Amino acid sequence: MKWLLAKASFGLLAVLFVSFAVATYHSTSSAGIGSPGVGMQVVETNIALEEKLAANVVPTPLPPADKGGVLAVNAYKNVQVLGHVSAGEFTRLMTSITQWVSPNQGCAYCHAPLRDAAGKPVVDEEGTVQVDLNNMQSDELYTKRVARRMLQMTMRINGEWKLHVKATGVTCYTCHRGNPVPANIWFDVPDTGDAEGALGNRAGQNAPAPVAGLASLPGASLRPYLVNDENIRVLSTEAVGSDNRSSVKQTEWTYSLMIHMSKSLGVNCTYCHNTRSMAAWSASPPARAAAYYGIRMVRELNNAYLEPLHDTFPVERLGTIGDVPKVNCATCHAGAYKPLLGVSMLKDFQILAEAKPQPPKTANLQANPAPSGTGVPSVPVPSPDALNVAPGDAGASDAGPAPALRPGTAPAPAPPSASGRAPARP
Repeated sequence: MKWLLAKASFGLLAVLFVSFAVATYHSTSSAGIGSPGVGMQVVETNIALEEKLAANVVPTPLPPADKGGVLAVNAYKNVQVLGHVSAGEFTRLMTSITQWVSPNQGCAYCHAPLRDAAGKPVVDEEGTVQVDLNNMQSDELYTKRVARRMLQMTMRINGEWKLHVKATGVTCYTCHRGNPVPANIWFDVPDTGDAEGALGNRAGQNAPAPVAGLASLPGASLRPYLVNDENIRVLSTEAVGSDNRSSVKQTEWTYSLMIHMSKSLGVNCTYCHNTRSMAAWSASPPARAAAYYGIRMVRELNNAYLEPLHDTFPVERLGTIGDVPKVNCATCHAGAYKPLLGVSMLKDFQILAEAKPQPPKTANLQANPAPSGTGVPSVPVPSPDALNVAPGDAGASDAGPAPALRPGTAPAPAPPSASGRAPARP
């Protein structure tokens, strides 16, 4: 009898196990990245792929506007960034930005609200604040001042960082996606004060940090690399005799950044690296070179465009230690290997493709030709030729040169050296 009960129990457990396996099974799809047989693949469940498709639907662009006629600088007041485009193009872009950034708040999210006799904002039946059409030029709202700077940032990305965004480019929707504040921004992690607790120095890790994939890795790994210019490469290219003194603790900071990038793009390590030799540029997929420039682009955006806005943002928009919101890989990618799965919105909004000098306001409202050229002084973007490390230089060895993306002209520093000393970590 006991034997029959045991056999029945075992059979029931087997049925439950198989039922559970069948119920939780999800079909998958895989894509090969490297050469056949090297195991460089990205595998995702089909459910996850369907969710990505649904989350990356590009809005239908408004019909093109007339490029001729009066320039925006003459048609409107206080136009500082888009004065070189026609009034029609200007209005089309402003309408699109409202749809991309503040579809529920409307124009009054950035422009001065209409006020009643008591000075209170006027709202419609749905509670939406109405904009003062006679005071659109006002800069009283911080959101307008920030938006102006974000337009300049978008033009900078599209015009000067093609090594990362290619011809696809970005628009306001790439980050905002219908939200006044992008979903994927980050703030500095406050010091918890328990670095020297009873269990010793935690070194900023062993806490559930989403940026590190909830792993036991440092949770404040973005500022050193996406704001500061600290060395990322910690991998040696020699078995012995190397002058690379990066410690395991320092390496964990790099690992935390890599996990952030992996989660932000929804890929694994093989998307950028050949796991046979993680350091070898010659064996790496092209995405690694794009990521190299992406890190430097994000670093520039945080330093040149976002951190200087500290005094513009109200206190409630700052982090717990008073820092500004900043961008990282997820801000644009949002879990997709390419933002919006590689669909270009820039082709329908070419006025965001590059910065242009602003024409002076003229007394007559006749049509004026839009000036050409770039009116915003810019720091040269590093050339891919700089990644070609000569034999004998630091980091040459097996790491080899980075893949050339296109002929470069401006001199630039080489990629982080495999033998360089990484910054000390707590």
